[in-house]
Amino acid sequence: MTRVMRGAIVGVDPVNPLASVIVFQYNPDSLQRTLAPQGSEGGDGAAKGETLRLKGPPIETIKVEIEIDATDQLAAGGPIATRLGIYPQLSALEMLVYPKSALVIANTALLAAGTIEVIPPTAPLTLFIWGPARVVPVKVTEIAIVEEAHDAALNPIRAKASVGLRVLSYADLPLTNPGYPLFMAHQIAKEAMAVIGSTSSIADAVGGGIHPF
Repeated sequence: MTRVMRGAIVGVDPVNPLASVIVFQYNPDSLQRTLAPQGSEGGDGAAKGETLRLKGPPIETIKVEIEIDATDQLAAGGPIATRLGIYPQLSALEMLVYPKSALVIANTALLAAGTIEVIPPTAPLTLFIWGPARVVPVKVTEIAIVEEAHDAALNPIRAKASVGLRVLSYADLPLTNPGYPLFMAHQIAKEAMAVIGSTSSIADAVGGGIHPF
């Protein structure tokens, strides 16, 4: 029996590595991806030869629907699900868009002490993992949660979360950020996949009597 790899969204936080790890309980049936090319605007004002230039990688956005259900854990008498339902899993997802409370408190103290400029907290490096060939750094742009069932203590026990992500490329990240080489590896793997796909398409076209060149 083939073991199916589960997708995940992981917030990489060296201080608290377990705070934001969301392994999908069920892999979504579908995944919506949108790529917006970054090129010259074209038009009458564009210089000749500039229309086809690419200023950088496309802006890629991802939308994914995550289902979280405590039914099996409740049936097995799982202590966390019995006491808290799926609130911990939802909290791990939501913490991807919260600044750490310790930093908020520290910044509040600095402002109270008269510090003129306080640097806002930085979100953890977030990774979207969808198979071994697709591990990309992302920024969470939206989270919409529908809690569909609750226990007697009003803990959520079944929910769906719609998550919007924006892929962060080498155009968005400094060279020293760990996400920079991750995206480069992702693009290099995609280029290799494109060669495989093109070779297969040409072979199919020639085999069918169609000569593309």
